Amino acid sequence: MIEITLLLNEKSEEPLYFQIYQHIKKDIISGKLVANTRLPSIRALSSHLHISRNTVESAYHRLIDEGYVQSRPRSGLYVVELELDKLPTLHSNKRKPVELIEPDNAPIQYDFRYGDVDIAHFPLATWRKLTNLSLQSEQVELFSYGNPQGEHGLRVEIAKYLYDSRGVNCSPEQIIIGAGIQYLLNMLSSLIGSTNSNIAIEEPGYDGVRTVFRNNGFSTHPILLDKDGINIYKLYESKSRIVYITPSHQFPYGMVMPIAKRIQLLKWAQDLDGIIIEDDYDSEFRYVGKPIPSLQSLDANQRTVYLGTFSKCLLPSLRIAYMILPPELIALYNKQDYRLYDQTVSWFHQKTLELFMNKGHWEAHIRKMRNVYHKKQSTLIETIRELMGEKVTVIGENAGLHILLRVHNGMDEKELIRAAAQKGVKVYAVSHYWEKQTQAEASMVQIGFGGLSNEDIVLGIHSLFQAWF
Repeated sequence: MIEITLLLNEKSEEPLYFQIYQHIKKDIISGKLVANTRLPSIRALSSHLHISRNTVESAYHRLIDEGYVQSRPRSGLYVVELELDKLPTLHSNKRKPVELIEPDNAPIQYDFRYGDVDIAHFPLATWRKLTNLSLQSEQVELFSYGNPQGEHGLRVEIAKYLYDSRGVNCSPEQIIIGAGIQYLLNMLSSLIGSTNSNIAIEEPGYDGVRTVFRNNGFSTHPILLDKDGINIYKLYESKSRIVYITPSHQFPYGMVMPIAKRIQLLKWAQDLDGIIIEDDYDSEFRYVGKPIPSLQSLDANQRTVYLGTFSKCLLPSLRIAYMILPPELIALYNKQDYRLYDQTVSWFHQKTLELFMNKGHWEAHIRKMRNVYHKKQSTLIETIRELMGEKVTVIGENAGLHILLRVHNGMDEKELIRAAAQKGVKVYAVSHYWEKQTQAEASMVQIGFGGLSNEDIVLGIHSLFQAWF
């Protein structure tokens, strides 16, 4: 049963019962009141609206007479299922005729969305067990907002893991935990200040980060890419003293920045007394060659801010990311009372993740998921090459959870997406990753594979082949 609240106009020429009838009728036709919804009893609605029972009863009788509701013995009044396609089109001087438009596209069966993860391999039983274990603790943190910088035990585990896997040098006191990379970048933007500041970003690059910087008053300066990452000479020419970079798996092109260019980038930071913002968003999933140390681990001058997330490895819904500030910036963080900010990540999730890492489940999960995603990526690329051959170019196949596909059939981005949708497949645009969208490649789409099974990947690529060739 629902509550019905409306403003009755006692001075109106329309009687009160008719106003109630019209209100409920409109909600039924618009779908706000769906079939089988139980209406309030006459006594309940009259008491709620402070009107007589006779008024409500008259409104309900009219709704029954016109077939909008039905009375069920000893149960009450319920909204009936309306066959809207058989109703005459409604006209009034305030409303246009309602048109039912059939979609052109088939229902989406295969969604190649980047950002989806393989939930079938999420260790749910282990996570539930550790969550229950954390809830049994009788610590005062259970009833508080928690540490503004993030729970110390989790920061200890993150520092250990990053040192072993990425060579990152930091103490737990340098780590800040927050609900996603964008939240942490908002904090960082406020910390470093935007007065007369430009931030260099990769062109193309992650549009969500570009928006964060602009909303914080920064001017963004797009820097074109070479085959091995950002163009260092263009970076010098930009006069920017801050750069946001994705060196382990450039987003969206997917190239891995070699060690020589990383050294050049660190020299740029030293020359300009600059700041490097290193987003290592899916460094765990590298399929070709030996892992390259993070920029932060190579930075003897401590000019690098390091960002990472658990969204790709565990679940995006956990909303757990982390930022490692160099000593100068963590001192500024403490000085400017950012510790007064409430922590944005649930204490329970932080404690569960701490236990997950401490007991060895995290590294085992990473190894398993690296194999799972590598197999999916191999399936994707092998199927594309088997069916499409030289009709397409695969870009960014050495790491990560997506590829770009350049299609040589004369279609532009919109046409490729539309044709795919007509075959029940969803692929995604890449033009919005360019700040200067007129420079974007015309015949390219993004294909994520993390959330699809190997079988669906094969079937989806077959459908794309039918759509495009």
